[in-house]
Amino acid sequence: MVPEFGQMALIVALVLAGLQTVIPLVGVQARREWLMAYARPLATGQAVFLMASLLALTYAFVVDDFSVAYVAANSNSQLPTPYKVSAVWGAHEGSLLLWVTMLGWWGLAVAWFSRSLPLDMVARVLSIMGMVSVGFILFTVQTSNPFERHLPTAPMDGADLNPLLQDFGLIVHPPTLYMGYVGLSVVFAFALAALMGGRLDAAWARWSRPWTTAAWIFLTMGIALGSWWAYYELGWGGWWFWDPVENASLMPWLVATALMHSLAVTEKRGLFKSWTVLLAIFAFSLSLLGTFLVRSGVLTSVHAFASDPERGVFILALLGICVCGSLLLYAIKAPTVASVGRYEWVSRESFLLMNNLVLLVSAFAILLGTLYPLVIDFMGLGKLSVGAAWFNTMFVPLSVLLALIIGMGSMSRWKSDGLSRLGNELRWAFLAALVLAVAAPFIANGEWNWQVVMGLGVAFWLVAATLVDLWKKSRGRLKRIPTLGMSYMGMIIAHLGVAVSIIGVTMVSNYSLETSVKIAPGESAVLGNYRFEFAEFGHIEGPNFTSDATRFNVWRDEKLMEVLTAEKRRYNVSGQVMTEAAIDVSLLRDVYISMGEPLADGAWGMRLQVKPYMRWVWLGAIFMCIGGGLAVMDKRYRARQTRKVALSNEAVA
Repeated sequence: MVPEFGQMALIVALVLAGLQTVIPLVGVQARREWLMAYARPLATGQAVFLMASLLALTYAFVVDDFSVAYVAANSNSQLPTPYKVSAVWGAHEGSLLLWVTMLGWWGLAVAWFSRSLPLDMVARVLSIMGMVSVGFILFTVQTSNPFERHLPTAPMDGADLNPLLQDFGLIVHPPTLYMGYVGLSVVFAFALAALMGGRLDAAWARWSRPWTTAAWIFLTMGIALGSWWAYYELGWGGWWFWDPVENASLMPWLVATALMHSLAVTEKRGLFKSWTVLLAIFAFSLSLLGTFLVRSGVLTSVHAFASDPERGVFILALLGICVCGSLLLYAIKAPTVASVGRYEWVSRESFLLMNNLVLLVSAFAILLGTLYPLVIDFMGLGKLSVGAAWFNTMFVPLSVLLALIIGMGSMSRWKSDGLSRLGNELRWAFLAALVLAVAAPFIANGEWNWQVVMGLGVAFWLVAATLVDLWKKSRGRLKRIPTLGMSYMGMIIAHLGVAVSIIGVTMVSNYSLETSVKIAPGESAVLGNYRFEFAEFGHIEGPNFTSDATRFNVWRDEKLMEVLTAEKRRYNVSGQVMTEAAIDVSLLRDVYISMGEPLADGAWGMRLQVKPYMRWVWLGAIFMCIGGGLAVMDKRYRARQTRKVALSNEAVA
């Protein structure tokens, strides 16, 4: 009966989402506060019933209820319990239920953490979020019901979870990424609510910024976790492949980054109002596009969930309604809320606008490379593949330009500034970055490498310019730094995080060592100043797999550094074979061993890699998330917000 309870809870949540869409909006139009006040309890009720539905499905997995078709297709009695829980979102139906549940959580958060906002604004925001919930819950109930039964005969055991997903990374990566995707619906709702109410002002920007930043943090963390999982689980040692589904997560992240910076201008100067709303619409639209790509079957990817055309048509219709409806509202309302204010060509506003444009062009370049092959195929013009070379050619120069803009923009003044002043302030930072970047490749391996000079140059420039800005604003006194505010310190740490990631990407892309060898027990292979000694071959019995295992002694400069064990697992139920790489991790380099195929005379094909500064790619993402977290916790926004709303209410009275 638990699955039936879960399905009933999902249907109740759909009803509550429908009421949440209609009742508060009617209250706003009729100016009835008692109707607007229903927004919060309806959002709370929807979140509670969605959570109950998700817990019911989780229970079915944990107790091995194989009468539920989704459980039978994605679990097995031998599966360890943590993976039974993660199997809930291991395929299309369950991942969609997790998606809508998180949408309910975000609505609950808005309901209970926006107490100081005007009631009509909260009613509009939650009503719009209710509309989005109706679409996705209806999609779940109509085409993707995770509670369907195998009746009257149920299998004795399940087909097992995809071995790729039997990993800690897939326990945490999808929920984190979904929180980012779905969080953009809050930003979308705030933007449309502001348009509907004609309230595109500094207060609206201040209300929107914490929600935008929170969604961006989750999206950043989710992308980084996905990269980390691909690196160690897929066995090839890569961390980004420009896979269409990877691109689908990067595009809304780029636009959300632009949105955060645009909201800063709207809050500080009252400018870019219409542009900021448009970015909010684009960010959420791209998250919906990612959902369409993953679940429609239009592409093949290790990340893709479904290949049902009916589901694709439903999501495409939902995407069309959201995008076309919001753009229509924008076309009607945006001219009435135009920004008033002036700024010079050299000013912080200009640099932030350039920042926005570069990020948007980057997102468009990725969108073009992702969709163009699909369009060509759909039109019957043949098969076309857009590979990593094209994306790197488009994205890398734009990233360099963006880093240069960030460095100058952080030092610039609002309204008006001068290139001569910026040049005087930043000339030593530029020279220091240039000297260090030119010297770096010679220090690393004694050879000139223009790609390393370019990559490290922009990273060092970003670090130097950020530290100069911190020094100037603190007037060279460390005691003043805490008084600069959490939001400012968050910006500093996030920008340093970008620089750290650039350093990691540059070093690992240019100085990685890799070789594929045929090697038998007792033999050794040399890579750089590392020697890999094949010490032993054996077998490991896991809870639901057996594996061939190779133990290697890794020597550096003839000193034993580490003992690593790589595996080739065969899963008992599905019979699928997976590679489990052995990785020795340090801050300055990774040593990576993955097994290939068995060869004659007891030898194995092995892939050996040394990857310098690999951890810095993800360390930078951690810094970005910490910086975003500090910005969200800035008490100044909440205090100002409360005073602003209080004054507004007094004026109305």
